[in-house]
Amino acid sequence: MSLPEFRARVVLEATISPSEDPNKVAEALGAVVGEAPHEVPEGSRTARLVIEDPQVLARIRDQLRDRHVRSAARKQLLVSKSGRSAVLMLNKQAATVGVLALCGSEEESPLGPIYLTLESDGLDEAIEWLTAYAGG
Repeated sequence: MSLPEFRARVVLEATISPSEDPNKVAEALGAVVGEAPHEVPEGSRTARLVIEDPQVLARIRDQLRDRHVRSAARKQLLVSKSGRSAVLMLNKQAATVGVLALCGSEEESPLGPIYLTLESDGLDEAIEWLTAYAGG
């Protein structure tokens, strides 16, 4: 599979509940995109990871394909689209084991979802590429 022709940035964010280990939440963010450096500032109640590596987009695309959720992801991205960004909500518990599981609402992830924000000047192209059925 070829990498995308467009440039994009992926931002992953999750609120850290008082009952959660901040490092475990940060590790869950990293697990969504493969091993990625992550850090939670001391006392922060939010974990955040920003990546501009095209390989990350390929990993997300593969997971959407493998989990058979491309059309659901496309719908969520198109509904949330604003300017040059769109958002997917992911289940935090599934992410801890590297599984990209979509949430249709915040309530579907008991400790709160992970917000995956896709940012690109070519957002329509990025959404099409991530959720396309052509080529696998």
